[in-house]
Amino acid sequence: MAKKLAVIGAGLMGSGIAQVSAQAGWDVVLRDVTDEALKRGTDGIKASYDKFVSKGKLEASAAEQALARITPTTDMDAAADADIVVEAVFEDIETKQGIFRTLDGLVRDDAVLASNTSAIPITKIAAATKRPERVVGAHFFSPVPMMQLCELVRGHKTSDETLAKAREFAEGIGKTCIVVNRDVAGFVTTRLIAALVVEATKLYESGVASAEDIDIACKLGFGHAMGPLATADLTGVDILMHATENIYTECRDEKFASPELMRRMVDAGDLGRKSGQGFYQY
Repeated sequence: MAKKLAVIGAGLMGSGIAQVSAQAGWDVVLRDVTDEALKRGTDGIKASYDKFVSKGKLEASAAEQALARITPTTDMDAAADADIVVEAVFEDIETKQGIFRTLDGLVRDDAVLASNTSAIPITKIAAATKRPERVVGAHFFSPVPMMQLCELVRGHKTSDETLAKAREFAEGIGKTCIVVNRDVAGFVTTRLIAALVVEATKLYESGVASAEDIDIACKLGFGHAMGPLATADLTGVDILMHATENIYTECRDEKFASPELMRRMVDAGDLGRKSGQGFYQY
């Protein structure tokens, strides 16, 4: 009998998690609040499968079978019998806590509750439940079908069993895991990229160097596959700004305070690749 996964949130991250999980044999419930959001999510999954098929990386029959394992729904109750639930909504602590509070009264006692947050402490999310030992961070990276890393985050009360089950799930869908043993805001990866993007933005904002030269310095000087400003454009300037703000709110370390230029870019809608303009034009 196939294991059941519930993914809460059909955006880019949620649909990506659903896609790779269904391809790995999981029965997936993909839940969002509107039919329109679900259609965007499932359309994106189908388009991604089609791309893999066209490149010879996936058999057409396997893509069809995986797509058939995904059930879109607006009904939260559909998550009731899931083995694992992964929340993948936007980075807002109150929204996430509300979802986990609802799930706490809905899912099985042995279910693992995971959050795909990139910066919010897992302990704060788990506090909305009566089972903090069953809550863990499972931070996937976008685009999920292409990015190999999954950052597993132990909350203050996350049990060894919960962490082990989360790792078994993530590795079973093809990811390599790192474990964050202390629940600091931003964990490992977001703290590193946030600090680098903030400093790169300050250098660009003050005219020290062009965006292109800052990125070239990181690629050729440090062996990075992509420079920090190009990474911000790919991830979304708004998403990285919110992540840095979440970290700064927790630790008040000035290296995580978002620069004025980043805030104005978000105000203007210059969000990177998804808007056609960020630090670069697309």
